Amino acid sequence: MAHMPSSAYELRFDTGRLCLDLLATTHPVERLDSVEVLCAWITGSGLVPPRTPLVHADASWLTGFREVRARVGQLVYGRHAPASPAYDLALASVNDLARTAPPAPRARRGPDGTLVRELAGPPQCPALLGAVARDVVELLTDPAARAGLRQCAGDNCPIVYVDTSRGHRRRWCSSEVCGNRERVARHRRRAQPARA
Repeated sequence: MAHMPSSAYELRFDTGRLCLDLLATTHPVERLDSVEVLCAWITGSGLVPPRTPLVHADASWLTGFREVRARVGQLVYGRHAPASPAYDLALASVNDLARTAPPAPRARRGPDGTLVRELAGPPQCPALLGAVARDVVELLTDPAARAGLRQCAGDNCPIVYVDTSRGHRRRWCSSEVCGNRERVARHRRRAQPARA
């Protein structure tokens, strides 16, 4: 039986974009290692409303999400590279997926009378993949969002995020993860000469 995420940092949602959050599931190791973890990611990312049943998800969903993630990686990391057959193939694949309509939302009254969002029916994998593909298309075709793409300055961290900070001075994918590691390392470097 595969493990469920044991900490908030195993599945992270701090890149500022759905497609980049999916891309982050490869660092530092493969995070999408079971259908259960994929379902937790789908819900945590906001692709589906909380408590949406995903009991019909199976191993083909895991394959589909990993494949679209690989295409997102080719497009995001290769966005400055000259056109190549691999980039063009990834782009064609994402464009094809983006044509699929995302899951249809609807509003219904909750127990307290407020409106809550739910899906009109059980979400299907192609519709969820289409939502991720639409997000990467929007990201890479929006000049402002594209200009805000940054790679984390953390040691050996490949995570790409959208910098929406004031002054565009964000350095890390997460202040709590890579930022904290950097602050601890800096403190140790300063304390080292004092001990010597």
